[in-house]
Amino acid sequence: MATESILVLGAGGHGKAVLDLLMAGRAWRIAGVVDAVPRLASVLGHPVLGDETRLAALRQAGVTAAHPAIGANAARLAAAARLAATGFALPALIHPAAVIGAAAVVEEGAVVMARAVIGPEARIGRLALVNSGAIVEHDCVLEDAAHVGPGAVLAGGARVGAGALIGAGAVLAPGVSVGAGAMVAA
Repeated sequence: MATESILVLGAGGHGKAVLDLLMAGRAWRIAGVVDAVPRLASVLGHPVLGDETRLAALRQAGVTAAHPAIGANAARLAAAARLAATGFALPALIHPAAVIGAAAVVEEGAVVMARAVIGPEARIGRLALVNSGAIVEHDCVLEDAAHVGPGAVLAGGARVGAGALIGAGAVLAPGVSVGAGAMVAA
């Protein structure tokens, strides 16, 4: 049974996806949600605890970890910096229905959603996001805060630069490199 608590920062669509991931597993107790502009009382049955002015109080109250559940790469990085500065750990989150290959690395704050496949010796960088049903094959590298959309396929040895976005359903051929901040259309 989960004993460590985690806070989700973001009550939008990606926040819902992260809550769904957390609810599917048993590793964390969900403390609640914080949002920049709280408009809801709860998200998927978890309380919205207010805005980011509550972060320090929640950390003091014993919430040990948090996740910046924001789909936009630059905003996710900025939110992660605020969470880390407040003392929260930023664990990697992996849906129990994801497949992680041998010797693959999923770094701090990264998220691997349901039915995603991470091949052997792939590296998922800090705060990177691999969406539902995406395939990141063997020896691929996602640099920090890269975002792979739902159903996208990265063939062996592909490389995605920091903050780049690979759109839903896009396909990268083996060994292709996408530069930092670039976008590959859906």
